[in-house]
Amino acid sequence: MAFRGWKWFLLLGRQNTFAKAWRSRRGGLPLCWKRCCHWSAGKSLDPEVRAFLEENTEVTSSGHLTPEIRLRLLTPRCRFWREKSDLWPYGDPFWAIYWPGGQALSRYILDNPRVVKGRSVLDLGSGCGATAIAAVMSGASQVLANDIDPIAGVAMILNCELNHLNPFPITIKNIINSEAGNWDLIVLGDMFYDEQLADGLHHWLRKCIRIQQTEVLIGDPGRHQFLSHSIRNQLHKVIEYSLPEYTRQENNGLTSSIVWSYQPSNSLENC
Repeated sequence: MAFRGWKWFLLLGRQNTFAKAWRSRRGGLPLCWKRCCHWSAGKSLDPEVRAFLEENTEVTSSGHLTPEIRLRLLTPRCRFWREKSDLWPYGDPFWAIYWPGGQALSRYILDNPRVVKGRSVLDLGSGCGATAIAAVMSGASQVLANDIDPIAGVAMILNCELNHLNPFPITIKNIINSEAGNWDLIVLGDMFYDEQLADGLHHWLRKCIRIQQTEVLIGDPGRHQFLSHSIRNQLHKVIEYSLPEYTRQENNGLTSSIVWSYQPSNSLENC
């Protein structure tokens, strides 16, 4: 199965396997994940996992909206672009794709550092960590990256190293439906791929805004699940970016990606 098949596999899996995990109210993790539920600067990585990722990804800064950021991604020159997906020994590598919503968020932060400068930022569903990296580069005072895949956590640390940054804290657990943290800004990209997950996000983000006055920015290229959800009526368009040709090809012809500000109306704040 070539990687184009992988791409469809990942898109479908994202709507099933990961959606089920993200929307779990218990937030429980498989036993093998609990050993690596949190990373911070100075924590050593499993040398076997590091070696595998370094061997089977390519360092690239081209084909996406943020050439300032170098990332380890799956590309046509990687072995697993051609291999059968079931030969990949870890969980589905959603983190190895630089999704268009995350690209738009990262580009916006790099172009508008005032959005994060001196502020605390939570990058929800961080994946490859590009948006968290953009926040650090732009002067955020505190950054926490969150993803439910521990291998994504390893990839984020490797990507920090590529960009000559000290690794930011990374939490590997489902924090949706948890208590609203005291963050100045929450950023999330490409997370509205499942209706139930979207409902949970809508409720949790609204709670964060109501309790902590958190600002929320969402990146999405206009997928049907996002545009058809009720949250769409509570969004203000900030900026739209035309996607590079390579990203368009990777994402079934999507041509642009938008950064939205989530601003729930007063009538919904006490829901």
